[in-house]
Amino acid sequence: MSYTVKSSCSNILLDAKESSAFTFQHIGDAIKRNEVGVAAIFFGQAAASRDDFRTIASMLGMPQEDVLANLVSLEYPNRGQEAEMPPREPLIYRLYEIVQTYGRAYKAVLNEKFGDGIMSAIAFSTTVEKETDKDGAQWAVITMRGKW
Repeated sequence: MSYTVKSSCSNILLDAKESSAFTFQHIGDAIKRNEVGVAAIFFGQAAASRDDFRTIASMLGMPQEDVLANLVSLEYPNRGQEAEMPPREPLIYRLYEIVQTYGRAYKAVLNEKFGDGIMSAIAFSTTVEKETDKDGAQWAVITMRGKW
């Protein structure tokens, strides 16, 4: 699978993953993160510890010194810096469109349930599941969980 990324750190990780038999979930199991969290590390949008990078390097057959020298910038990521607005990649655009379409409704319902405030994107987790309905159609289930 090919990904468009601007970060050379991300490209190093993604190229090594592509050459391996590991999924984001496999790597997540090893560093105790979910698959979306691991993908966010690979794209430079989430922080990872040096121990996480050592484990990733070991799994992907990368020299640990190279990983620590080249990927340490991902310990302190610049979140959101790569985002083009509006996004042109179709799936990312659809996620953006969902927020544009339902954002005010989410806000109204959340404020009704929790009062004034915001949902954290720091104290946050997200998962992606695949469901198949009775007719055989596949559905994506994206769950977002943020501290209020």
